Amino acid sequence: MDKRYAALSMGEQLMLRKQAIDDVLEHPEWTLQQSVRHLKRSMRLTSAELAKMAGINARTLLDIEQGRSTGTVQTLNAILGVLGLKLGVVKAQK
Repeated sequence: MDKRYAALSMGEQLMLRKQAIDDVLEHPEWTLQQSVRHLKRSMRLTSAELAKMAGINARTLLDIEQGRSTGTVQTLNAILGVLGLKLGVVKAQK
């Protein structure tokens, strides 16, 4: 957890994660960059911590957060998977 914040109980951490998920789902207009940044900040994680949890390189996460990369579907699924979310593509209905 980001050392700028006081330690939280497990219940408080779970509440933050649930709120972060709800926020992202309520704002489909957010870019992936905005969503990733919001998730990280809401859960009070550093980029290095979130990258480690997702199993990706910290530089990759920073590039996505700062808009230098859009990331791959695989990378974004690794990041979102930390919260039990998954990015998907569905066939449009005609």
